[in-house]
Amino acid sequence: MCKVLQILRSTFYYQKGLVSNYTTAQFHPKKDTCNESKIQNIVDRKFNKQPFRNVVVSDLTYVRVGMSWNYICVLIDLFNREIIGYSAGPNKSALLVKQAFQTINGSLKDIQIFHTDRGNEFKNQLIKDTLKTFEITRSLSHKGCPYDNAVAEATFKIIKTEFIRNQTFSNLYELKYKLADYVNWFNNHRIHSALGYLTPRAYRMII
Repeated sequence: MCKVLQILRSTFYYQKGLVSNYTTAQFHPKKDTCNESKIQNIVDRKFNKQPFRNVVVSDLTYVRVGMSWNYICVLIDLFNREIIGYSAGPNKSALLVKQAFQTINGSLKDIQIFHTDRGNEFKNQLIKDTLKTFEITRSLSHKGCPYDNAVAEATFKIIKTEFIRNQTFSNLYELKYKLADYVNWFNNHRIHSALGYLTPRAYRMII
């Protein structure tokens, strides 16, 4: 009886236009098959109080450039939420991820764990070989569970709000130039509540 009443109420609210615009779909993690579970989620949502470059997380997002879509990739150190590597290009690929690694200052061997979702741009031989070369341990989110990579997801929400939404890019060169400028501002001038309202660089210098 209660379920019937709920359905009737929902129908009434919908007909009267009372459905909230902020209603969002709920994520339901999917169980991996045996073949997809070979790489474990080592990070296991332990995002805070990580040592310097102990865990680096990453993700990609799309950007409108001229009349086509391009993509950007960022690498984030959980220690201080600093963007330590980034890249932009026309394809959502492993090469774009590798190019982000190539922009990191310092030795890649300082990185202990690389954590991402299970996108094909991360789960492939090129990335596997890169991580093996620098002895970096792999960690993957559970399939269909964005909460396992929440810091990367949150960082891209900031990037989309502060950078992508307010910019127009006529070509890839302009995107790369403006992305470099934004990353510099993000790391050196933007304060973060998770860091006690310090910038990532300031936090790194005092800890």
